[in-house]
Amino acid sequence: MDVDLMLRVYPYFLQAAWVTIELSVLTTILGLTCGTLGAAARLSRFRVLRIIGATYVSLIRGTPALIQLFILYFGGPQIGIQLDAFEAGVIGLGVNIGAYMTETIRGSIIAIDKGQSEAARTVGLSKMQAMRHVILPQAMRLMIRPLGVNINALIKGTALVAAISVVELTYTAQRYIGSTYRPFEMFLLSGVLYMVIIYVTGRGVAWLDRKARIV
Repeated sequence: MDVDLMLRVYPYFLQAAWVTIELSVLTTILGLTCGTLGAAARLSRFRVLRIIGATYVSLIRGTPALIQLFILYFGGPQIGIQLDAFEAGVIGLGVNIGAYMTETIRGSIIAIDKGQSEAARTVGLSKMQAMRHVILPQAMRLMIRPLGVNINALIKGTALVAAISVVELTYTAQRYIGSTYRPFEMFLLSGVLYMVIIYVTGRGVAWLDRKARIV
């Protein structure tokens, strides 16, 4: 193993890691937004919204994320959607993980005993107030760990944007393999950096979970 080579290219991989982190953060924010809206639609009393939410989840979860990225980045210009590679990566992965987060959030809300809502209504709270002050605070404690799993999967999934030339860790590894012919070292270096990012994220999620259970 050529350790000297790994040390020489490490700074470039570190720059790519920051791109991966930025991509992960923005995608997580979009995913949580889509997931919250999707869960609200699926739990709505209006049938049209429930159909829209179910269609979104089925369509996104039923097709490969890579195909979704290709459609958005390469097919978008045909229908007037012009996005650079990074923007397409954020939107494509965000909408994709949002479908999984939709089911995580919905499942956490459904898991709260119906008696909680009924008790809130008996003390004079409206349905929306009961949801906001009674159901959601309890559901949020349940959804932290599953959402953490979704976010970890998302971080690993950012490797897909290398296919549309976003200069993140996987793309950087592929580029240096072409010039060094040392795939083991390049993928090992990128893999270690992915692992560090996921480890730090996992520790953050675990901390949030502990805090939520104490409150």
